[in-house]
Amino acid sequence: MRLHPKYIDLSLDRLKKLLDKLGNPHKYLPPTIHIAGTNGKGSTLSFLKKILLHNNYSVHSYTSPHLVNFTERICINNKQISTIKLYNCLKYIKKINENKPITFFEITTAAAFLLFAKNKGDILLLETGLGGRLDATNIIPKKLLSIITPISFDHEEFLGKSITKIANEKIGIIRNSNNIVIAKQQKKVQEFIYKKLKNEKNIYFHFKNFNISKIGNNNFLFKFGNFQKWITKPQLQGIHQLDNASTAIASAIILKNYGFNIHINTLGKCIYSTKWPGRLELIKYKNKIIILDGSHNISGAEQLNSFLKNKKLKPNVIFGMLKNKNIYHFLKTIKNNINVLFPIKIPEEKNAFSQKEIEKYTKKLNIKYITKNNLYSINKDLIRLSDKYILITGSLYLVGKLRKKYL
Repeated sequence: MRLHPKYIDLSLDRLKKLLDKLGNPHKYLPPTIHIAGTNGKGSTLSFLKKILLHNNYSVHSYTSPHLVNFTERICINNKQISTIKLYNCLKYIKKINENKPITFFEITTAAAFLLFAKNKGDILLLETGLGGRLDATNIIPKKLLSIITPISFDHEEFLGKSITKIANEKIGIIRNSNNIVIAKQQKKVQEFIYKKLKNEKNIYFHFKNFNISKIGNNNFLFKFGNFQKWITKPQLQGIHQLDNASTAIASAIILKNYGFNIHINTLGKCIYSTKWPGRLELIKYKNKIIILDGSHNISGAEQLNSFLKNKKLKPNVIFGMLKNKNIYHFLKTIKNNINVLFPIKIPEEKNAFSQKEIEKYTKKLNIKYITKNNLYSINKDLIRLSDKYILITGSLYLVGKLRKKYL
């Protein structure tokens, strides 16, 4: 299969032509909630999925990237697509595509649409891959609800060098949306989006229409217009997860107002019990606590640093990162909460920083580091050291590859 070079064309022409040959499955999807943003997409989707499942709705979902298995990306009625079904679907699409250029994400999205259209579901939770306006997922003709999660710097080579240019790309998913939810944003992004979208119908802003007014030890007070309710805090770690939870709750209330049978009294239970692996996930391993966090951009580093600071943790760190990420600013953000860093090239990733390249940045930032030849040697050293906490971060790909080892 010929894969198109990894740059973004200013059109969705290739995918439109392919979907047309497939019978336009994107026009026969369940009512769709479209989610874009830089951080928090997956967590927000997971909170909302939990609420919908608890209220007996059959939920399809499309997320990326995957943590361990590629099939995680496509869920039919909350079950991962089987490897054989996905293989057969991709094989069929390859034949229909007639060897014309197509990107990895485009053909995966086409497969997801075909599978969703063939399997009955009550609702589809659809996460963008990159950006929004020209993202392959934005080809769908109509959305029940569009959600914009927190926006920050990432993928600047595709989306633009300024935060407002990035925001403009992300909010491109709102076209043909019946309702729009804007999550908590940094001030500059908030002002830009509000100015751009304030005249849109059925739009709900975090600062204007819903918010968290109080935070207790085990719960938080959520407000939406005249409605307010104490909600149990999520098990997901990090103060930012309260904001992701509030975005999901606001979305659930909008769905309720739209006719969905959402039981308000169950919201706290749903938020508390939501899981989203690889995001500030804590795992016990022998006499250690492993912190798995796939953060890879500045906003993620800030959230990670805040978590470590609040918990007063200074763990030993296994660190790897892809070359299209801002490694210097990521490490600079968390450097004061690192004990010793173990650099590693992410296995099987050609576009990953080498150990020597990571060492260069650790030296520049005066971060103490130890270099080992392989993960086995790193793990042996970390288990031997007296420090209780081990952090694995810098890439979701790295976290996914190592998570299996510690479970």
